[in-house]
Order: sequence, then C-alpha cells, then structure tokens
Amino acid sequence: MAKRWFNVGKIVNTHGIKGEVRVISKTDFAEERYKPGKTLYLFMSGSKEPVQVTVQTHRLHKQFHLLQFKERPSLNDVEELKNAIIKVPEEDLGELDAGEYYFHEIIGCEVYTEDGERIGVIREILTPGANDVWVVERKGQKDALIPYIESIVKDIDVTEKKIQIHLMEGLIDE
Repeated sequence: MAKRWFNVGKIVNTHGIKGEVRVISKTDFAEERYKPGKTLYLFMSGSKEPVQVTVQTHRLHKQFHLLQFKERPSLNDVEELKNAIIKVPEEDLGELDAGEYYFHEIIGCEVYTEDGERIGVIREILTPGANDVWVVERKGQKDALIPYIESIVKDIDVTEKKIQIHLMEGLIDE
C-alpha cells in the first residue's frame, strides 16, 4: 500500500547563515511536529524521493517557524531546499485525544444546523488565536466563519464528514 503523506509546512526561504529555513506551517501541532529530534521529509520539485531531515532547532520568528536540520548545518546546505514541501507519513501523525481532530479530517465536512439545514462545506481552517475558525463555503453567498467552540459546534462525525452546529443569532451574515 502506498504511503499517505500529510503536508505540515513549506520552506519559503533561508534565514541567516547557520542553515536555518523559514517555514510557513500548515500543521495544527507545530510544537509537536517541529520538535528537535523529529524526522521530517522534504519534497522538492524535480526530485522523486523525499529528503529525510532531522530537526535540530525550532523557534518562532514573526509569522514564520525557523527550523535548522542536523544534516544541513550551513546556508549552502539549505539553499536548494527553498520551496520544498514538508511532509510526514501517516504513521507519524500520532493519536489524538477525544475531541481533537486533524485539519484534513475537518476540511471537506458538511456543516448543518441543529434543525438539519445545510450551511455549506468547510473549505479552510484559520488559526487566528484563542480558537480555530472554520471557513464554510456557501452556494451563492459569502463564506461563513464558524468559531470552533463548544457552545457552537455540537457534533463532529469525521467518518460521515458531517458537522452539526448551534446557529446562534448573528453567527452567519445573511
């Protein structure tokens, strides 16, 4: 069976002369994913096999994650990694606690009200701060923004790709 890979980030540039790379993170668990000692796989255009690297250091800088890899200690070693997509195999995803979900499980789910009225499909997840916000694509209307909080999200069924929410007044602009 072919390995399933999950995108956890993209290297957008190098940073400084010590071989750090700037990463735009695409993972819900950056602290876990980029922890020193973790193995990541870099997919580069034009190369068939992913490049396996080990995280040496991880720190936040502005809106980027800065990573340094054990195998690539200098700027010259990471120059070719620009635009590489960082992925992990499915078996590295790890177990989640009850009530925790991966972004790829939530994106694509259909959202319904408690009365069974279909609102739309989750297109994207924003992580602005305290809680995630689900972007729900609606037919002929602008996207609805649904905060992922207990008082609103009532039921999540990732197997059926269905989510039920409590439609509070003013939650969705009509």
